[in-house]
Amino acid sequence: MISMKKYALTTLSLVLCFFILTSFETMTTKGKPKKQKSGVTLTNLDRTVLPNVDFYQFACGGWMKLNPLGAEYARYGNFDQLGENNQKQLQDLVTKLAAQKNAPGTVEQKLGDLYNIGMNTEQLERQGNQPIQAELQKIARLQRKQLSTQLAEMLLEGHSCFFGIYGSSDPDDSRMTIAHFWQSGLGMGDRDYYLDADQQKIRDEYRKLMAKMFSISGYSKLAGFEKQEKEMAQRVLDLECCMAEAFIDKVVLRDPYQTIHKCTVNDLQKTIPAVNLNEYLKVLNLKLDTLNVGMPTYFSALNRLLSISDWEVMKAYMAWQVINGAAPYLSDEFVNARFDFYGKTLSGQQENRPRWKRVVGTLNGTLGEALGQMYVKAYFPAEAKARMEQLVKNLQWALGERIKQSPWMTDATKKNALEKLASFRVKIGYPDKWRDYSALQILNDSYYANVVRARRFETAYELAKIGKPVDPTEWLMTPQTVNAYYEPNTNEICFPAGILQPPFFDMNADDAANYGAIGVVIGHEMTHGFDDQGRNYDAKGNLTDWWTAEDADAFKERAQLIVDHFNAIEVAPGVYGNGSFTLGENIADNGGLNVSYTAMQKAKQEGKIKGDMDGFTPEQRFFLAYAAVWANNIRPEEILRRTKTDPHSLGMWRVNGTLPHIDAFYEAFGIKKGDPMWLEPSKRAKIW
Repeated sequence: MISMKKYALTTLSLVLCFFILTSFETMTTKGKPKKQKSGVTLTNLDRTVLPNVDFYQFACGGWMKLNPLGAEYARYGNFDQLGENNQKQLQDLVTKLAAQKNAPGTVEQKLGDLYNIGMNTEQLERQGNQPIQAELQKIARLQRKQLSTQLAEMLLEGHSCFFGIYGSSDPDDSRMTIAHFWQSGLGMGDRDYYLDADQQKIRDEYRKLMAKMFSISGYSKLAGFEKQEKEMAQRVLDLECCMAEAFIDKVVLRDPYQTIHKCTVNDLQKTIPAVNLNEYLKVLNLKLDTLNVGMPTYFSALNRLLSISDWEVMKAYMAWQVINGAAPYLSDEFVNARFDFYGKTLSGQQENRPRWKRVVGTLNGTLGEALGQMYVKAYFPAEAKARMEQLVKNLQWALGERIKQSPWMTDATKKNALEKLASFRVKIGYPDKWRDYSALQILNDSYYANVVRARRFETAYELAKIGKPVDPTEWLMTPQTVNAYYEPNTNEICFPAGILQPPFFDMNADDAANYGAIGVVIGHEMTHGFDDQGRNYDAKGNLTDWWTAEDADAFKERAQLIVDHFNAIEVAPGVYGNGSFTLGENIADNGGLNVSYTAMQKAKQEGKIKGDMDGFTPEQRFFLAYAAVWANNIRPEEILRRTKTDPHSLGMWRVNGTLPHIDAFYEAFGIKKGDPMWLEPSKRAKIW
């Protein structure tokens, strides 16, 4: 269970780090150095558009034309290409395991057997809805007095009905892990789908999915409302709408001080007497002294809702949670029904991913580090870690220089900022110690039964952390993950091996392009430590206000320029960006560009950057490489979905929305007042 305060760079990839962002030798073939490239792929460009008019189209239009959306994709970009390559590598690893006889109890046996079970379509079709019958029968027979223990049992199996609990750092003492209670349980995820008037069509389709699932799962027959599935689906939807009305808005949740309400179990029990917390925690094997309630108003409203709601509707809601969570691991009837809503309706996908990709995804989610250990051994050279460490130091220097030279910060705040920067814990490639999976059983009964065992294994692992010191060596992503993150509670930045590879770094290219791609990415993650959320945590990861009031006001004033700018972007007809929701990522993009550009200029002054190449200056190559990272095609439905649910701006606007705030961009491409890419200097955000 990932902490709610995670800062994951979910749509950006890094590079295979065989380089240092100073000078480096090019690859050689039989002792002869290869000719260094500019780092700009000319076929990516659309020269029918001028860079001062639409820089994203100019830099990425050729790529978009050459890489049309496949039927299985709602969005496809350079990032997804890297993900495709990684999946094929993982498939190669697991199919070899699946084809051989492995010693019982080994990770090889578990990975190979689970892959075979997931790929056994004949067994999946034959079993139909049988793998979930025991759970549904239990829910159908439940009495209201069993609510507390049922919610706990469901949590152990991965279902956060009505609310969830997870272990994360104590905001006052980041060295210790405490329990956090959080709002959860909406089948469509985001509260806006339930509350916005323009989302009625989505709600209608969701209700149809629920009714169908009640029928094909057999729950409606078990619970006695067969032939009335539509009516019950509407009542469950109404229940979720009431939950959504009580949910705290995602923008409010960006302020960590709004989600810190430490108390005792008895204090929380007074807020939600409808749930017997002693019974609930006993099932979870938890004894809590202090806990944190993320949003007390939600739990108060939830108590009223649980007290007055019809018991049959509440049971149907819990059954729906089970059915919906199980559907991807059952027969095609369940898989296809779920995809029709979550894939086609919400995202615009035309076809589901091939089964092998979905099964590899399951392996990643159940035995992730075990698979990662094999992935690293096969595809990630150990010497890359040392090169990456040097790169991070170069970017740390650049950010430090910008902090020192910042005209809007007082010396006292600068001192604290530099201390935090110097304290960054850097994780690269893979963990120093690997996780133990010996307690996880993979048996030849059903695909879903193995998923449930894996969920229980994972939940127990996470809950066991509560009340214990935080393990600073633990990784929050597997090595094969195509992602990166900054974690404020441990003040760490992490770059897994999965993203440390081409096409986002070309060691045969001049460094100007590498600074524009990988350099910006690393600067982005560092800047998260000083964005609107990260800036609230000190060098030790404690939630502490280390800012002077004057500097805090100055930060907010500059950040508001970014909020206003992205609020004004029309991402679809009549639909605008959410500048407050995407503020952290937009600040990180802004800072990443400035920090990496500073590092590039230093390298240029030292003679380590070449002059014009392929008709572009070093500065132009820097910005073209940055834009190329975000080249993608995306469906209209996915634009709407991501605008509601993703804290990252859409790829196009991470280019055309961010670059107008960077003064060096104007100089590089001669952007003048009156050009579409021009932004008045007074409206440009200058933070880091």
